[in-house]
Amino acid sequence: MKAVLLVAGEGKRFYPLSYNKSKHMIPVAGRPLLEHSILELKDAGITDILLVVGYKKDVLKEYFQDGAKWSVKIDYVDQDFSKGKGTAIAAGLARTFVGKDPFFLIYGDLQYDSMTIKEIIKEFNKQDVDAILTLLEVEDPSMYGVVELDKNNFATRIVEKPKPGQSPSKLTNAGIYIFKPIIFDAIDRTGLSPRGEYELTDSIQILINDKKKVKGFDIKDSWWRDIGRAFDLLDANAHYFTKIKKMVKGTVESNVTIKGEVYIGENTLVRSGTYIEGPVYIGDGCEIGPNAYLRPNTFISDRCRVGNACEVKASIIMAGTKISHLSYVGDSVIGENVNFGAATIAANLRLDHKDVSFKENGLLISTGLRKLGVICGDNVNVGCNTNLEPGVRIGANSIIGPNVTVSDDIEPNTLVYIKWSEMKDLYVKRKIEPEKKDGN
Repeated sequence: MKAVLLVAGEGKRFYPLSYNKSKHMIPVAGRPLLEHSILELKDAGITDILLVVGYKKDVLKEYFQDGAKWSVKIDYVDQDFSKGKGTAIAAGLARTFVGKDPFFLIYGDLQYDSMTIKEIIKEFNKQDVDAILTLLEVEDPSMYGVVELDKNNFATRIVEKPKPGQSPSKLTNAGIYIFKPIIFDAIDRTGLSPRGEYELTDSIQILINDKKKVKGFDIKDSWWRDIGRAFDLLDANAHYFTKIKKMVKGTVESNVTIKGEVYIGENTLVRSGTYIEGPVYIGDGCEIGPNAYLRPNTFISDRCRVGNACEVKASIIMAGTKISHLSYVGDSVIGENVNFGAATIAANLRLDHKDVSFKENGLLISTGLRKLGVICGDNVNVGCNTNLEPGVRIGANSIIGPNVTVSDDIEPNTLVYIKWSEMKDLYVKRKIEPEKKDGN
């Protein structure tokens, strides 16, 4: 069976990480997200893959090429957004690649394991159906496509993002499908949705209306994640760390403690006094320590520097980034070529211990996470003694001066600093009189 992955989107909800890179190329646990997806498909026996590409397509094509490195065959088709937007348009581009056989179609935002793919294939093979529609039950289905089933688990209706409290079901579309090529006929008959896009869910509804057999399949017992926002990367990172195996290719000085599954890349130096508590991945050409503390689920990419007496916890640190001495980074995603000055704190816990929130479209939205640090874009420079509060997002190419507390999002290409001349009234200055001693 072939697989079609829809990876053309820009990923605006991944701000600020998607400012200058494809979200599908963001690394977790040593590999880009899309590479993890391809390897899971390969493990499930699927080696013929089509990538529907658009945003930053040249980066994807250069990295994956024809797929031979992974013992798979990868083809590409470019999505021209000038001819219409939407998942139905993207899926329709697979018509020639697919031919006359059933195929997987998977949204590029998703992460899954090979067992999930195998179970879906097993379900399709034991049913005489035209499509498999994977489902997942959620508490709040208002952000998803909700699916109604009959008593035999065949889909009868799809409702896109119902209003809170008005959902006919809690079973939502999980974004992994098997289709027979009949789906392309439905795509040809799909019209514009209210938001001005051609939606694949509308195409599926056409199949349902035509009395085609669209079987719902609940994947509640499988590992599946919708990596829709930047902080979701930390969850995927932790999952893939379960596959990390201990390997030391670099140099480890004396008096270094390594516990658990820790990967240390080539030409990496781990200095004396450092304590590493796996699972941890450290890339090639890095310098760690002395006296650094790397806690579980920390991924450090190539050419990074974590200085003296630094602590990094459950974070993603991308290539070329430097965390200077006496700094703390907790539950954060830090982009490429970032420099954190000495004693920078990327805090991950609110003082009231409530869930961390972030801003989206002007609204404050809870992440559902009690611990979440900073999401920082590429090429950011942060001055010494700077505090970055939980849930803050820092745009690419920004500069933050020393002694600043950042409690709100920062747009890309922004300079933030304290103008001390306007703060003189906040400080009391007085001369210190010499201490008098008896007999003087």
